[in-house]
Amino acid sequence: MSVDWDKRSTASFSMTADYNGPKLFKEPTSKSNKSIIINAIAHCCLAGKVNESQKNVVLEELEKCKANHLLILLRDGSCQYRGIYCYLTDTEEIIKFLGTGPRTITRKMTDKLYKYSCDRKQFGLMPTKTLSITVDAVTIHNHLWQVKRKGSLTMKK
Repeated sequence: MSVDWDKRSTASFSMTADYNGPKLFKEPTSKSNKSIIINAIAHCCLAGKVNESQKNVVLEELEKCKANHLLILLRDGSCQYRGIYCYLTDTEEIIKFLGTGPRTITRKMTDKLYKYSCDRKQFGLMPTKTLSITVDAVTIHNHLWQVKRKGSLTMKK
């Protein structure tokens, strides 16, 4: 039995063309990774009793954040949390929301890009140098971090 798909699709269209009910089409919205970032903070970056107070402060601040796409700044490959940044996809700007790190991060400053796996509760290195909305965390080049005499980290200016 063969079906003429051209006629069938035209027939189904004409049946729905006169439909006057509620519109089911919804305008596309920018996809947000906020829930992924919340999971990463709670289960990976600031997991454990020792980080409980810092984690609660960060999660409270994230609830207030209106940005669609967020990035976590990691210290290095060991994935130590340093801060959270808003990634503005229209202008490709990366601006600090909270934490330690530079006010803005440029493409030249980025070293490695990471994707967070909610299943494995860990970050995976992405084999790319191009920042996009699929990226959940970044590291900056090591020379941009400066150690103070007391041993705490600050940014070079």
